[in-house]
Amino acid sequence: MSAMSTRAARGIFALVVMSLPIAATTAQTPTVRIVRNANAFLSTLNDAQKQRVLFNFDDDAQRVRWSNLPNAMVKRIGLSVGELNEAQRSAALALMSSVLSKRGFEKVEEIREADEVLKSNERNNPMFGKDLFFISILGTPSETAPWMLQWGGHHLALNITIIGAQGILTPSLTAAQPALYTINGKTVRPLGQENDKAFALVNALDAAQRAQAVLNYRVADLVLGPGKDGKTIQPEGLKASAMTAKQRDMLLDVISEWSGIVHESAAAARMAEIKAGLDATWFAWSGPTTVEPGTNGASYYRIQGPNLVIEYAPQQLGGDPTMHIHTIYRDPTNDYGRKLTTK
Repeated sequence: MSAMSTRAARGIFALVVMSLPIAATTAQTPTVRIVRNANAFLSTLNDAQKQRVLFNFDDDAQRVRWSNLPNAMVKRIGLSVGELNEAQRSAALALMSSVLSKRGFEKVEEIREADEVLKSNERNNPMFGKDLFFISILGTPSETAPWMLQWGGHHLALNITIIGAQGILTPSLTAAQPALYTINGKTVRPLGQENDKAFALVNALDAAQRAQAVLNYRVADLVLGPGKDGKTIQPEGLKASAMTAKQRDMLLDVISEWSGIVHESAAAARMAEIKAGLDATWFAWSGPTTVEPGTNGASYYRIQGPNLVIEYAPQQLGGDPTMHIHTIYRDPTNDYGRKLTTK
């Protein structure tokens, strides 16, 4: 090879090497990956299926069509997992995996699996099962313009508004029944960390703090659950500004079980926002403050701040409340990304 050819080859190699980090960075941007996976999923659908799964971004009726109840009681519109063939189902799950963090996706799949266990426990009741979870898309998947992804069914409702690099996961509902089950020899508690971390926090409070945090009345269910968009309640309990640094860290760790469901970069931005308002965030508790290790308690709690409402509510009516849990995660200032999409 001539000296000129060698220099040319080296120059080409250098250009390729220089371009690799840029290409890799672009390919690994969460929004780029999400949009690519959304379009890959849509490409597996026929025209009739696309008509069922796609909605206008301003379709408010579809936007609020979510619930903790089974589809037979609150009709979802979109495509269910059970209607998808293997390739379509894999593409749908790949999309959800890219929108969520690793632990978030695992949690969601554990909730779906719990519904399959419930179906089996209820003598194969067709109201339940992991195939009865629906996907819908509002708007056109885009790296810049706002669009929304919905994924849910019985005991699950994820409403994820994507605007550029931002992923807004509120309002979303995570729940489980049974909230503890065994599969392949492994004990699964889909909301176990939400339970354990909260009990650790309430027991880290001193007597005076606990007297403030523990309410003098019983809360039996979600106050700001499905159908309660726009409703407000008065904060109560113990303010984070009255906690020690360690207790505040424990409170943030509880919050992370919800804020950390979305993919990591969006979760980090959300947690920074929550930390900024932490002094004005309240922790309220209703029910016993002790629980056997490795089990779920029957106590309600609420975390409420300037841009945050979390509720954890074991279901008190009928059955074992430790095995039937509802939770809600909201941002009163930005549910459905309204702060960024409403002019």
